[in-house]
Amino acid sequence: VLVVAADDGVMPQTKEAIAHAKAAGVSIIVALNKIDKPGAEPDRVKKQLGELGLVPEDWGGKTITVPVSAKTGEGIDALLEMILLEAQMLELKANPGRLGRGVVIESKLVKSRGPVATLLVQNGTLHLNDNIIVGEYFGKIRAMFNDRGVAVTEAGPSYPVEVLGISGIPEAGEKFYSISDEKIAKELAGKRQDQVKEHAMQPIKRMGLEDLYAQIKEGKLKELNLILKADAQGSLEAIKESLSKIVSDEVQLNIIHEGIGNIISSDVILAVASNALVLGFNVVVDEAAKDLISREGQDVRVYNVIYELINDIKSALEGMLAPKLKKVFMGRAEIKKVFKLSSGTIAGCLVSKGSINRHNPVSIIRNGREVFEGELSTLKRFKDDVREVEEGYECGMTFKGFN
Repeated sequence: VLVVAADDGVMPQTKEAIAHAKAAGVSIIVALNKIDKPGAEPDRVKKQLGELGLVPEDWGGKTITVPVSAKTGEGIDALLEMILLEAQMLELKANPGRLGRGVVIESKLVKSRGPVATLLVQNGTLHLNDNIIVGEYFGKIRAMFNDRGVAVTEAGPSYPVEVLGISGIPEAGEKFYSISDEKIAKELAGKRQDQVKEHAMQPIKRMGLEDLYAQIKEGKLKELNLILKADAQGSLEAIKESLSKIVSDEVQLNIIHEGIGNIISSDVILAVASNALVLGFNVVVDEAAKDLISREGQDVRVYNVIYELINDIKSALEGMLAPKLKKVFMGRAEIKKVFKLSSGTIAGCLVSKGSINRHNPVSIIRNGREVFEGELSTLKRFKDDVREVEEGYECGMTFKGFN
């Protein structure tokens, strides 16, 4: 259920939510909230949603759109009816007579209770004292509580419960299964733990431009998902226009998400989930996203010239891509004060992470954007020329071709 404010309309986070929902392949019902407010404009919001591919049913489309007010309660019953109708259309059925299975909504470690997991039963019935296996963990359900904190002895299909007794903290999204025999549950959990260890030893292989041509030739790829981030709307439109002109008989380019601003963690998470490439123009990758990219092995490319971006995509589709130059982070310094001397402008800096080496290339970032990439002219500690300055120390720098 996508909640959109009838007075604010479609916001950047709305577009992001739509992109995630489409990547996951799930149905979308729109709840137009705040219709009680004087500034509400439902028709304007419906038009915005239509432009994003969510055309409301009353406008001839297929997206269920319900006007609601969280404040007055208006339309909530209609929304619930529409959710049930959508469930019927999708033929979501369950058999309460079989062993329970479902999904983990969240899990945590509680000091007095140990591992606690919130489970959503999707089929069958979960009973107290059932043996269950969740990912690489197993256990016997010692206690079960409903959404009001009341102890229950069983939970049927579509019923959420909080359970105690699992041997560890499973990840959100993991599947759980009731097992008739505790010994079998332990054996299965042991095998899964071995599989997790083996998987951790293998290098992660995400979608990358380098192996794109090979995947196309093997018939593994019919659609190339892209996530675009740019510094301005004009740049974004120009890139989309140029990409639309790239014609390929074997693969279709599909922009699943676009936005203005730097590349952030949510962009990388979406790329991992939808096997997409992240392309940036005149933007930088924030620190949290860099850690995630490194961990997940995600291919993220940032350009300063639109032609280079388009050329790389064309070359990748034709198997003619030039080798990628990899930047390795060495250190970061913050410019604390600028001194203007007869010899030029000196940046008085504090090294905040890693180390600064006299011979390494440098980038200057201002307001989140790269304004210079080049070399250091000088690196000094007090009046002495030095080769390297470590984290926590102050230094003076001048740059070749940047004043």
